[in-house]
Amino acid sequence: MIVRMWEARAEPYGFDDLLAWVCDIALPEFGHDPLHVSSEVFTSTDHRVVVISKWRNTPRSMPEPPPTLLARPAHSWDFTQVDR
Repeated sequence: MIVRMWEARAEPYGFDDLLAWVCDIALPEFGHDPLHVSSEVFTSTDHRVVVISKWRNTPRSMPEPPPTLLARPAHSWDFTQVDR
């Protein structure tokens, strides 16, 4: 299993629109991918949107959000679980 963390910081005026874009446009694209297990969306008080998605392997990239909503480019990182 691979976990991808995707994070974008919105311009203050664009936060609600970025969150709507993530929930209504970007994430529904994953729903039909057989490698996608689940996704969760989180927000912070400093206008960040974080998506944690779980994949059987080879995670798909999030589509590029509208640049006018972003304070800086989005970032993503992949993680694998540690067996202890």
